[in-house]
Amino acid sequence: MKTVVQRVSSAKVEIKGEETRGIGQGLMVLLGVADGDTDEDLQYIVRKVSGLRIFDDDNGVMNRSVTDIGGEMLLVSQFTLLADTKKGNRPSYVEAGDPAAANMMYEKAIGEFRSRGIPVKTGTFGAEMKVSLVNEGPVTIIIDSRRK
Repeated sequence: MKTVVQRVSSAKVEIKGEETRGIGQGLMVLLGVADGDTDEDLQYIVRKVSGLRIFDDDNGVMNRSVTDIGGEMLLVSQFTLLADTKKGNRPSYVEAGDPAAANMMYEKAIGEFRSRGIPVKTGTFGAEMKVSLVNEGPVTIIIDSRRK
């Protein structure tokens, strides 16, 4: 399981050109579920993302988590994080999880983040979406559960 986590002052997702869901200060999280990912991978990602101390404290030091600041999360499933670009110029997605299994893990992730008190807005699994955000810092962190 891979994530790209960005510290944002705002983020939104437009779904199929119709519905927009957005957040204020918090985290923009792209989540890629790999073939063979387990609940252990999910728990690792949820724990790491929830606890990331990437928000400034009163001294301007990155020392606070999203829960510490009362921030929000926009969580979007993105299988392209599993792209393999070793051969040629066309990415291969053979490492991406089966859509049904990946959607189940995505839904579990939403529940796990919410159970930690983080207000979560989401994209729609498998939908065509446009994501926009204001990255603060910029701060962008990549977490891979298979590289613990």
